[in-house]
Amino acid sequence: MKNIVQASIITTFRCNAKCHMCGIWKHPTRVSEELEPRYLEKLPPGLRINITGGEPMLRKDIGNIFEILHPKASLLELSTNGYFTDKIVALAEKYPDILIRVSLEGLPKLNDKLRGMSNGFDHALRTILELKKNGCRNIGFSIVICDKNADDLVKLHELCAYLGVELGNSVMHNSWYFHKYDNVDEDREKAVRNEKDFIASLLQSPRKGIKGKLKDYGRAYFNKSILRRLDGDASDYRPPCGAGEDFFFVDPWGNVLPCNGSDEKWIMGNLKEASFEEVMNSEEADQSMTKVRACKKKCCFIVTERHDMMRKPWRPILWIAKHKYRLAFNLPTEFE
Repeated sequence: MKNIVQASIITTFRCNAKCHMCGIWKHPTRVSEELEPRYLEKLPPGLRINITGGEPMLRKDIGNIFEILHPKASLLELSTNGYFTDKIVALAEKYPDILIRVSLEGLPKLNDKLRGMSNGFDHALRTILELKKNGCRNIGFSIVICDKNADDLVKLHELCAYLGVELGNSVMHNSWYFHKYDNVDEDREKAVRNEKDFIASLLQSPRKGIKGKLKDYGRAYFNKSILRRLDGDASDYRPPCGAGEDFFFVDPWGNVLPCNGSDEKWIMGNLKEASFEEVMNSEEADQSMTKVRACKKKCCFIVTERHDMMRKPWRPILWIAKHKYRLAFNLPTEFE
């Protein structure tokens, strides 16, 4: 337990979006079965905590969840599609130090198509603009990269730089969490070409402040793993997985799991039935960790890369310096 620094709380499988790469919306939880906020009191203090879903703003008791987790967290994050602007802004006004990421899948027309939401981009943008107006600083968009939206990556980065907000990103996966096992990039060549342009855009960050530029450089380093995944590289392109040791998940029923990337749920215990310490030291936890260590999936999640970058900072620093130099002098680079 001494290494664990991050938790993701999956508050609900209810969702008002119908994203192409995620089937959560087809398997909604019932309100009556979703974990009551009081059980989150069992979590240890000092964690970076991501509140996610489904769409967490569909929880009527989302305020209670924040009230319990905010004092505990070293950093509290909300992942949302931005549809419920007023509720999100109200939370940000009460907790101005939280991190907020609003999901997009591309520019307006493509976003609304891939997320299955009418005026989804409009709602997301309005939420970001209202948050900026209210002085919430740690805000931005996030995108799940695949061949279908790779064409919009650079333009979205330019938009975020212009607005002065972050652009988080991940890559399309299959797992129990997403209720998907048929996600596939049909046009890898296009995805790879645009991902290279995106990495170059991050390394040549147009942001004004040094902090924003440094974040772009770090994200470029993470995206080298995404590039290799999109390219179909079967080699070990990412650091050793920290599931269950660096981070864990809590599902809507209170089950504690090492990760959200496995094909099956590996349940370590349940917060309704035991303390967090008892869960993490249980026989079920040992069995789950055995499965983690034997896992052959080539997941590519920022939560794994972030910890590796912090532990071995010379790796991203040298990689960033090398590729910025090559870009500055128009030298060929494959972002290996």
